[in-house]
Amino acid sequence: MFNKEITSIIQLMRVFKDEQTCIEHLEALRWDGNVVSPFDETSKVYKTKRGYKCKNTGKYFNVKTNTLFDNTKVELQKWFIAIWLVTSHKKGISSIQLAKDIDVTQKTAWFMLHRIRNCFGIDNTQDLDNVVEADETYVGGDVKKMAAKKRKAHGGVSGTTHKTPVLGMLERDGEVKCKVLNK
Repeated sequence: MFNKEITSIIQLMRVFKDEQTCIEHLEALRWDGNVVSPFDETSKVYKTKRGYKCKNTGKYFNVKTNTLFDNTKVELQKWFIAIWLVTSHKKGISSIQLAKDIDVTQKTAWFMLHRIRNCFGIDNTQDLDNVVEADETYVGGDVKKMAAKKRKAHGGVSGTTHKTPVLGMLERDGEVKCKVLNK
C-alpha cells in the first residue's frame, strides 16, 4: 500500500489523514490481504461488525490486537506521529514534549513512549565503552536561602546533608548517563 519514505510530519499527516487510512495501512503490513487470527493461526476468520472473529477460539480481534496499539484509546494517527518523532530524533524525546506535540496528557505520552521504546528495542541500559568521564554533584537548595520553616526542618545546617547526590557519566563522543545515588 505505502512504500515511500516519510521525511516530515507534514508528509506523515498527509499520507495517514484519518483513522481508517491508518487501519488499512496496518492491515496491509500485518496481513497483506490474508487475515490471520492472533489466537490461532490455523483458524478460519470471519469479518463481523465488531472486527474479526476467530472460528476456533470464538474471540474477536482487530488489526491492533497483540501489537503496541492494543487496548488503547489513542488514535492511530497520534501513534504514528509519536513513533516517527521517537525514532527520528537522535537524542530521544521526553514524555512532556511528546504530550505537547501530539496533544495528549503527559501520562498518556509516557505510556506511549514506554510501549514504543519496548517495541523498537530503544532502551537506556547500554554499557558505556571507551573513555568515560564521571563526576558527581549534589542537587538541592542552599539552607541559608530557604524559608525559616524549611531551614528549621533541615536543622539549619548548610552543606550536603539534605541534598540528593547524582552521578553523571559521559562516554567521549557518545552518550551521557545519570543516576541518582542513595544517601
